[in-house]
Amino acid sequence: MIRIKDIALGEFPLFLSPMDDVTDLPFRQLCKRHGADVLISEFIASEALIRDAEKSRRKMLFADFERPIGIQVFGNDEESMLRCIDVVVAEQPDFIDINWGCPVRKVAGKGSGSGMLKDLPKLLKITAALVQRSPLPVTVKTRLGYDDSDKPIVTLAEQLQDIGVAAISIHGRTKSQMYRGEADWTLIGATKANPRLHIPVFGNGDITTPQQAADARRRYGVDGILIGRGAIGNPWIFEQTKKLMAHEADPSDGTPPYPAVSVSDRVGVCREHLLAEADFKGERQAVFEMRKHYGAYFRGLFDFKRFRIPLVTVTTLDEVLVVLDRIDEHYSNPA
Repeated sequence: MIRIKDIALGEFPLFLSPMDDVTDLPFRQLCKRHGADVLISEFIASEALIRDAEKSRRKMLFADFERPIGIQVFGNDEESMLRCIDVVVAEQPDFIDINWGCPVRKVAGKGSGSGMLKDLPKLLKITAALVQRSPLPVTVKTRLGYDDSDKPIVTLAEQLQDIGVAAISIHGRTKSQMYRGEADWTLIGATKANPRLHIPVFGNGDITTPQQAADARRRYGVDGILIGRGAIGNPWIFEQTKKLMAHEADPSDGTPPYPAVSVSDRVGVCREHLLAEADFKGERQAVFEMRKHYGAYFRGLFDFKRFRIPLVTVTTLDEVLVVLDRIDEHYSNPA
């Protein structure tokens, strides 16, 4: 049983990796229903949270059935982050996740996220202060290092453990790589193999299929996996991964490999996602924000352009629902 302190996560937990403007409450709940074991909020700026910004407050909302859930925060000022911890604790998540991994310019360029990997003494000082402040377990999500010349993750993970961090999630790229190239899991595996490390090590990066998740577990020995972009438009990846792992563990039990997701199922879950977003954020915002999901929900469908253009140009909820019905009818009953 993998645990974050006293929080039981299962034998091999699959996390929905936090993604800004993606892993909001409706999408998290959708993934939970399709097998995600652990959820984490979108990242929240400590400065915005202590100013009581409405958008940041909304990012902390969750339902009990989402547990275990962590709220993720980022920043670079110790005092602001300490005050932020107090705000987060009041919401009673199961744990608090510190983002020392985001590489985007608006975060890392200001010394937050993976920008902090350039100043490890400060990173460790702030993290230690946050651990001391929080009555909840504190976890860290980070990267291999700042750039190819400095990848201290094996040592850094041990240092984080020693100051009280309860678990670490590692994305297999450096800050400088952003999301380019392939994720390097070898150092994630080396971190897990460190005999002095006793906290859970979770791997992240380029897991877009159940087979990749199963292979990463087998090759690198990690305690669990975070799935991010692979879950966009594909919340089934969690239950599919579990079915594949069960089948590989005991192929004689008669469990078949997971079936392909039908177009009708894709339409149904996309519709469910859209309606949940409309309830949560209002129709106008939901119609606009869902546009980034449609390509993933319907990836690989032949001659989909005729539907893609209407999906990203219509402006009302009813119009989107009509297009979704047309997609279902067209691909389920081809002429």
